[in-house]
Amino acid sequence: MTIQRDTRALEFASVTFGAFGLRLRCDRPIPGLVASPESSPFDLDVVLNPEQLLPGSLRNAPRQLRYASATQDQRGTPTLTAWTLADGAFFHFQYGDGTEFLIDRRGTQIRGTWPAALTLEDATTYLLGPVLGFVLRLRGITCLHASAIDIDGRAIAMVGPPGAGKSTAAAVFATSGFGVMSDDVVAVIEEGDTFLAQPAYPRLGLWPESIAALFGSPDALPRQTATWDKCYLALGQDGYAFQSRPVPLCAIYVLEERDPHTRAPVVGALPARDGLTRLIANTYVNYLLDRDMRARDLDVLARLAVRVPLRRLVPQADPASMHSLRDAILDDVRSLS
Repeated sequence: MTIQRDTRALEFASVTFGAFGLRLRCDRPIPGLVASPESSPFDLDVVLNPEQLLPGSLRNAPRQLRYASATQDQRGTPTLTAWTLADGAFFHFQYGDGTEFLIDRRGTQIRGTWPAALTLEDATTYLLGPVLGFVLRLRGITCLHASAIDIDGRAIAMVGPPGAGKSTAAAVFATSGFGVMSDDVVAVIEEGDTFLAQPAYPRLGLWPESIAALFGSPDALPRQTATWDKCYLALGQDGYAFQSRPVPLCAIYVLEERDPHTRAPVVGALPARDGLTRLIANTYVNYLLDRDMRARDLDVLARLAVRVPLRRLVPQADPASMHSLRDAILDDVRSLS
């Protein structure tokens, strides 16, 4: 089943973008993405704020609950509820603030809508994160919850749970002239014996505490949206580089809990078996995977854990020490070569 593209008069002409190795055609500009030539072929069709999220053929289609998050808002509404529609042909995401997305199982179509009190920028925080992350998973692409940096033509990924310092570390590399490839989601493509990290889009999200530590003031960067404290560093501008091409992955650094007692970052090898367990725990939107998707993911991650060095990284507690973390990673990467 295919959703017919909305044929009503659109406020904007269609625009093609690149992100995570995919070409997106959208009915309007998307904050954070850079437009490609109109003639570029596209993999994914995106329609935002259509008159109806669910076309007529799906409004009464049978649905099955796929996922409801344990975290809830003050009204007791899950922050995300996901259903399958029409015997699994589509996925319907509904966020606690009323933002909704419809995604086809092939990962070729997205429709999104949001309440009048929210903005396109608000919806984009979902679209460029978990929604596109899930589309990548539907297309068979393994995604790490990580940031990726280009170091001398090779990529490193820094994985870890929210708050581990992945984005802050990536920002330190950006301020040192290294190209950032991705923030929060790293899509990994297997080509023969090589794993390629795919570029995402030229923005890096940071919280005010990290911004203050790196730039001297929590207000030094623009906000992603007026309703959220998180800000962004624009890559590809003002000397902050964005690596827009896929780069071979040469090492994965697993960020451990910050240690208030260490005087310098600690870097060491992770055995493949232990590293595989950590990789599985740090895949992206793994809560939405079905059994077949998990099995496919495990096969890829097992090969990744054997072929790419896995490194354990214990940062210092003080955010101001992130430059020593950068130096420790650089020394380690260059020793691995």
